Amino acid sequence: MASLSLKSIAAEDFEALFALRMDAMRESLARLGLGDVQRSRDRFTSQFDAQRTQSILRDGERIGFVLLRPAGDHLHLEQLFIRPGVQGCGAGAWVLDWVKSVARAHGQDVTLSALKLSDANRFYRRHGFEPVGENELEIEYRWKVRP
Repeated sequence: MASLSLKSIAAEDFEALFALRMDAMRESLARLGLGDVQRSRDRFTSQFDAQRTQSILRDGERIGFVLLRPAGDHLHLEQLFIRPGVQGCGAGAWVLDWVKSVARAHGQDVTLSALKLSDANRFYRRHGFEPVGENELEIEYRWKVRP
């Protein structure tokens, strides 16, 4: 069985993480007719937080990354990407278990958004996230911490 772990990133990891994110989102962006790499880079740049982003490692190799940040009375799962080819191996579920444990420790709900038409929507729903709103491109979700 593979060993999963989280490891802090450095600012220098930006390009590698951006490339991983683009690989992971390619099909979802295409379904929505969105493929502007510069727009994606601008958005990722605005969200990039080297202090709070962690690599997801499987047997020491980066297979994804996660960014969980405080957002007032809740936590926001800003980024969770797993490299194509290793999706479906349980790493995403493992990360969500970690996210939920952090949320329980802080007594806070978790919010996130996923692109419409993305396979990520089924994944988040399967893990207890409930849709709470949407906009032109994304569905907003919330996972409620139970007392």
